[in-house]
Amino acid sequence: MARPRVLSGIQPTADSFHLGNYLGAVRQWVTLQETHDAYYCVVDLHAITVPTEPDALRRRSRVAAAQLFAAGLDPERSTVFVQSHVREHTELAWILICLTGMGEAARMTQFKDKSAKYGESAASVGLFTYPILQAADILLYQADSVPVGADQKQHLELTRDLGQRFNHRFGETFTLPEPYILKEVEKITDLQDPSAKMSKSSSSPAGILDVLEQPGPLRKKVMRAVTDTGSEVLFDEENKPGISNLLRIQSALTGTPIPELVARYDGQGYGTFKKDVAEAVVEAFTPIRERTEKLLSDEAELDRMLAIGARRASEVARRTMEMVRDRVGFLSA
Repeated sequence: MARPRVLSGIQPTADSFHLGNYLGAVRQWVTLQETHDAYYCVVDLHAITVPTEPDALRRRSRVAAAQLFAAGLDPERSTVFVQSHVREHTELAWILICLTGMGEAARMTQFKDKSAKYGESAASVGLFTYPILQAADILLYQADSVPVGADQKQHLELTRDLGQRFNHRFGETFTLPEPYILKEVEKITDLQDPSAKMSKSSSSPAGILDVLEQPGPLRKKVMRAVTDTGSEVLFDEENKPGISNLLRIQSALTGTPIPELVARYDGQGYGTFKKDVAEAVVEAFTPIRERTEKLLSDEAELDRMLAIGARRASEVARRTMEMVRDRVGFLSA
């Protein structure tokens, strides 16, 4: 029996993944490759929806891919590739753009958020159509499910709507994907502002734990994390959001349930607790950083691994697009 197919992507817009990326996406991707036909891409086409330096994009695309492999994605069990290596992504995106209403696209919250940041006059048409390219990424591979955070659910709903619209107009073509949400790590927040999601675009450097960071700076950031009044280690998101965030992080990295952690630190205060959280972060990230550095030291081998993934992805994408072109009414080449 064929495994269900899963598809997800990550942007190469920073020099390192952060803890939120790792817990909310990458680690669950590693688990999913055991049970699913897994396709994961470095979405460099999405990265250029905002101003990007070419050299930085090339470097960060390799860094992102190396981290995926270093975190445990196996090229024998997962198809890992760079989005721009499979040209069908942009072709399908154009077809879906022609099926999308202006009002429908304008309702996407990420465009509103990012255009507010960059200024509406500076926001590109690519940023406006970003969710439609994302829909093409998913539908192209006939994905059964997509690992998404709560903030991406709206985009997945658009994907399903566009897939259903195409199917209704041109005949059954696309699988309509379901969300795959890992609820317990949905809310990793900024260490300096526990009310905000940990994010490269909005967090200060002190609020983010980078996967490729050295142990010393990682420990300092955890020890300097904003805490709450009192000295008890309790999980209380309303009154102790900082401590609750650190408990979520330690629980996610060690596999220890939060109530057990709370009992462990009863009467011990914040100092001992923070030291243990810091060690959990260092222990999780150090082997990934070391494997990433090793992969990046041999770019030719890394590029070869990505080329294998691109060939495998292209085979699926080509089959889908042959069907799409025929149903839309394009002449055969």
